[in-house]
Amino acid sequence: MSSKCWLLPGRGRRSLFFLKMESMASTSPEAPFTLTWISFRIHTLGSGIPAESPICTMTQSSGGFRSIRARRSVVYEPSGFVISSSPTSEMVVQRLSCMALKNKIFLVANLGSKQPCERSEPRCPSDGRFQFNTNVAFGADGALLATYRKHNLYFEYAFDTPAEPDYAFFDTPFAGKFGMFTCFDILFFEPAVSLITQYNLKQIVYPTAWMNQLPLLSAVEFQQAFSTAFNVNILAANIHHPTLGMTGSGIYTPVKSFIYHNMESYGGKLIVAEIPVITTDYKTNLESNERFRENLHDSCRTSTSTSLDDEVCFKEQETPGRVSEKEKGKEQSPPFFYAEMMYDNFTFVPLWGEKGELQVCANSLCCYLNYQRAVLTDELYALGVFDGLHTVHGTYYVQACALVKCGGLSFSTCGQEVTDATALIDFQLWANMSTPYIFPLLLTSGITLDFADHMGWKNNHYFLSKNRTSAGLLTAALYGRWYEKD
Repeated sequence: MSSKCWLLPGRGRRSLFFLKMESMASTSPEAPFTLTWISFRIHTLGSGIPAESPICTMTQSSGGFRSIRARRSVVYEPSGFVISSSPTSEMVVQRLSCMALKNKIFLVANLGSKQPCERSEPRCPSDGRFQFNTNVAFGADGALLATYRKHNLYFEYAFDTPAEPDYAFFDTPFAGKFGMFTCFDILFFEPAVSLITQYNLKQIVYPTAWMNQLPLLSAVEFQQAFSTAFNVNILAANIHHPTLGMTGSGIYTPVKSFIYHNMESYGGKLIVAEIPVITTDYKTNLESNERFRENLHDSCRTSTSTSLDDEVCFKEQETPGRVSEKEKGKEQSPPFFYAEMMYDNFTFVPLWGEKGELQVCANSLCCYLNYQRAVLTDELYALGVFDGLHTVHGTYYVQACALVKCGGLSFSTCGQEVTDATALIDFQLWANMSTPYIFPLLLTSGITLDFADHMGWKNNHYFLSKNRTSAGLLTAALYGRWYEKD
């Protein structure tokens, strides 16, 4: 069978390119090629590798917003399915392969796949086929290198969950191995964490159709947190559909990001960035943390030290669920209160005044905050804690300590989605987390990202500190996933 090859334009040297184009609705066989797509190009400085050493990722609707809550037959109809024997499916695979070969690129596409099964088999759907949300990776020679079937589905009734998680990765001559997983997978141990830790991967390709949820789970916010937590580079391609709250793609390194988050326009944007390749001998914070769970509370001094280079000892909270009053002679300590955030019942304490020290607990988790505002603003902030099983739109165990801007001036607005802030706050945030899997969140006004000055484990507590955020603070949080309690 012959078909026309679609070419991608060449770009400059030693750079990683990010291109996001506006979606074009279509139900024709051309649909997989005219829908949202993203291209990446990566090259290592001084490596001697040819300049044309790109990675391109492509997403289309079978794995995106169209599959959410859609029927199996609706998703099956647009002929976006690959790895089957139909002429249309062969055309899809051929054109992807041709695109990779003609441009000498590594290409990753998010499509759909089907696998026939006997109705008598266990788990076989009534229509006699499995349907999977699938990533496919092609090499620069056009060969199919790897496939990945999404394991953690999010209201994707048209798709099936594989019996066992896939661990998918492919090798490149310019940056080593790249791993793949998709969208909701990023919140779970299988396969994302297993893939990275078992195979020591440092580069990730991540197609997604992520619905932003503030204040803790916007796309760019958590993609950056994942990159930082595991010290990996992430090439994240999100569907751009502002009406559905699906925005936020980017190129992420542990210490810097290049993002596109635009809720006002359906147009795309080209992002060009040069990033280092992370090597396999570069230890992550989790791997190098020797002191997790160690008892280092002997000869403790105080938790108010402003120098994180000095020894800092943390004093445990005497009464879980209560707010501590550390300043003697203070007439009134801030009250604790409850409010819903991320569909969970958080315990909060407000930030009063220009500076202060706060502490609030839930179950076994205690959160501590030292803060100082540059100037007082007419904005309410609160420190919140949650330690429990999240059960809405997914079931997973969360330990979270979060400093957030509230939606208004009343306590009931704390936990609401907020996108703009003016307060510049210096802070130290720490907690006695029970899990080593901590995702540091630092989000500023306009859904922009900032980076901590210091973070990591110290004396059995995880800490995050920042002197003067680059813009008004929206969220500073320690988002812990206690996978074993899911």
